[in-house]
Amino acid sequence: MVEEQLPAHASQAGQEEELRDRQDHLVLRSAEQFKALGHPVRHRMVNMLRQRAATLRQLAEALGMSKGTIGYHVRVLREAGLVRLAETRQVRGGTEQYFALVSHSFKVHQDVAVGPEFLINAALGEMLPSQPGQPSHTALRHLWLTDSEAYALEARLRAMADEPYPTIPSRGEPYGLLISLFRADVPSLPPDEGS
Repeated sequence: MVEEQLPAHASQAGQEEELRDRQDHLVLRSAEQFKALGHPVRHRMVNMLRQRAATLRQLAEALGMSKGTIGYHVRVLREAGLVRLAETRQVRGGTEQYFALVSHSFKVHQDVAVGPEFLINAALGEMLPSQPGQPSHTALRHLWLTDSEAYALEARLRAMADEPYPTIPSRGEPYGLLISLFRADVPSLPPDEGS
């Protein structure tokens, strides 16, 4: 598990929120974690392990790769503090090891500069081409908001993103949801003198 240090300037409310996050999420902040998750095979493995713990054989079969290759990627994820050995079972020819995520939810630390870029690239790596008749929607809009309006919208988006959704693979197909509210580099035109 990754050790986290609270900032010295954190308020009491901020410290309490950070402690709640530690209980509910693994907060990503180290270069080792981002490097581990940045590889497409390891990213896919993490998404598979969100479903349940799995053996190297099960992961290799699902990804169509050798156990040796999968073992290497699991080791990288373990060394980054993202995956743990969940249990071992005795089987006919030996021992099976089941690997699980240390937390089903990861959260990018607010002070990590590469956080938004990392999440956008992760979403792009997961996106499958839209097929006729399948739900899909991607849009980019620009809004001119006051600070208070932006904070209110952020709160609404956080609430939407935190709603529980089914994560049972037998229930349907996986869909991704990327929500981002960001300051946009869009210059404002000066007032029109003819108006």
